[in-house]
Amino acid sequence: MPMNGVLSVLPSPADFRTMTRAPRRDLLCGLTVAVVALPLALGFGVTSGLGAASGLITAIVAGSFAALFGGSARQVSGPTGAMTVVLVPIVHEYGANGVLTVGLISGVMLLVLAFARAGTAMAYVPAPVIAGFTIGIACVIGLQQVPSALGVPTPAGDQVAVVAARAAEEFDATPHWAALLLALGSAALMLAGARWKPTVPFSLAAVGVATVVAEALHLHVTRLGSLPSSLPAPSLAFLDVSRVPTLLLPAAAVAALAALESLLSASVADAMRPGERHDPGKELFGQGIANLAAPLFGGVPATGAIARTAVNVRTGAASRLAALAHAVILAGIVAVAAPLVGRIPLAALAGVLLATAVRMVETDAVRAMARSTHGDALVLVLTAVGTLALDLVRAVLIGLGVSVLLALRAAMRGTSLTPAELPDTSGTVTYRFEGPLLFAAAHRFRRSLADVRDVTTVDLRLSGLTAVDATGALALKEAVGELHDRGIEVRITGVEHGHRKVLESLGVLPVNPNPNRGAIPSAAGATAP
Repeated sequence: MPMNGVLSVLPSPADFRTMTRAPRRDLLCGLTVAVVALPLALGFGVTSGLGAASGLITAIVAGSFAALFGGSARQVSGPTGAMTVVLVPIVHEYGANGVLTVGLISGVMLLVLAFARAGTAMAYVPAPVIAGFTIGIACVIGLQQVPSALGVPTPAGDQVAVVAARAAEEFDATPHWAALLLALGSAALMLAGARWKPTVPFSLAAVGVATVVAEALHLHVTRLGSLPSSLPAPSLAFLDVSRVPTLLLPAAAVAALAALESLLSASVADAMRPGERHDPGKELFGQGIANLAAPLFGGVPATGAIARTAVNVRTGAASRLAALAHAVILAGIVAVAAPLVGRIPLAALAGVLLATAVRMVETDAVRAMARSTHGDALVLVLTAVGTLALDLVRAVLIGLGVSVLLALRAAMRGTSLTPAELPDTSGTVTYRFEGPLLFAAAHRFRRSLADVRDVTTVDLRLSGLTAVDATGALALKEAVGELHDRGIEVRITGVEHGHRKVLESLGVLPVNPNPNRGAIPSAAGATAP
């Protein structure tokens, strides 16, 4: 790769100079985001299967590196609910060491995507796919919290709906009302507080109140347990090179999700601050470095976190210093208050994550999108159901595939071949083609043109042709050939220069070195000016 290609994804001195604009405001924003991030990092760490400490390590290590090397000035990275959805089956199949190896490999993949400038592809993901993806993630996160909210051990199983149902059956046999009340109370306080004062971090307040109540009433509920008061030394002891080939597919799924969610989160930050634009290549590079570093300390794969990023933007962050400060403050909280944090009930964290899942879905936007067209509604529902029943990457691929088919269907309906003039006394009829001549519409076009009867000459005007591919060009060639075999002359006119090359290369039109000369017969029996 050329050196300028490598340098294009590295942070520039100007990126770091912005950190001196408003350091006091950025530090205050970092403190606010850290308060919001603490219970989420703990909860997502538990949900992933690697434990609360792993979630905190991810928020600290990955959050720091992504802030320094990412392409968005206000992006906040760390463990997310979407990523835990992917990690849970990996933990079950490959264990903790497998997850750390997957994180390392996904970091390398993200760097490759960054150098390939693949981040620009995010602009082509349809809005219904993103909305369905978000709804599906919210449902999965909510279902994942059912065992902790009910105070029962997490039953075995890969499907979150089945696991939640088994947890409900176990709760019905031996109810744990204290855990359930703590979870519901935490969720209610967070949702009510968010409506009352959206800028106040009620998630931490909910966890704090639940912890105080559990301690004061000596409730028998499961706690987080002991947490390390400092980061462990970096190590590659988890890496088993012989297992790498079997982990490539899970790593690709993790990398795809990390890229998708991070670029989506960065786009949300841009929308909240008009005039700001992130660099997709740099963002993928930052996420790649973050995911290379986090496993060395025992952290899970990370992505840009939409909720924490939104808090960062709303509180007025001016530069990447705020996201970096959030990670450093989290490290300080762990160092000072690890024993206190270890007393937090798991049910309280489950309640916070349940509320987070509810708040992820923007009901007004989803309702409007579902009502816009039947196709958009279908894509939204299929992506959401696929996320819940299959996995995130396959769900997005399904959504994209259906979107492409619907777009081709719309393109096919947008084509028309209509008589522009009635046959004259010499038996000449003029047809005008409008729209794209692509493979989706090729068969219908060929059939319509070949059905022409009782004329001696067809004047086919292609000035309305907007696009053409090889399949469409061959369909035109075959139709012209059929008409020629029936003794009907075809004149093709109005071909724009951009479309002429395709038609010439496939023999529909002769290669004409001087387009200003007269009509030249083609191999298919057509003439073109």
